Order: sequence, then structure tokens, then C-alpha cells
Amino acid sequence: MQLPPLDQVLRGSLMERYLTCGNPTCKCARGERHGPVWYLSVTLDQSHRTGSTVPADQVEQVRHWIENYHRVKEHLEKISDINRELLRRQKKINKSKKKVHR
Repeated sequence: MQLPPLDQVLRGSLMERYLTCGNPTCKCARGERHGPVWYLSVTLDQSHRTGSTVPADQVEQVRHWIENYHRVKEHLEKISDINRELLRRQKKINKSKKKVHR
């Protein structure tokens, strides 16, 4: 298992948005919105989010970093599953040892 460099891991969602500026004479007032504008959104907790715009020339890089985050998370889940199983087995062994020593 090869983990990506830590400076290439990013949690969040990349969203493509089309915006209106509010100027009544602008093309967006006629339905031709501005965009795409790329936006990175990150949920901090149940009621807080943060985010920022992503320059168009960095969109592919940000996508790759988000994919890296998901790969790292998958590996951590597998490690956690293995450790849970090892803990369960150790608990079982300890129970067996106690029965033998009685």
C-alpha cells in the first residue's frame, strides 16, 4: 500500500456553479449565467461549512487530491477493520486463558 504525499490529500467536494451577478442589463439576467465557477466545499461539522473558489487551471489537481483523500480513507477503514478483528481475537484468547487458570 502506497500512500500519496500528504501535501496532495484534500477533503471536500468540488462543485461547478453558474452564477448571476444581479446586473439587470447583464447576459445572466437573460438566463446566460456566468461560469463555470469551481468551488471547493468542506463540511466542518453538522452546522458549519467552509469553502473557496478554485481557479479553472487547478480543478484537475484538486480532483486528484480529493481522490487521494478517499484512497487514504479506504486504507484507514481496512486497517481499522483488521485491528477490530485482532482485538476480537485477543479478547477471545484472553477469555480462554482465564478458563484454563481457574
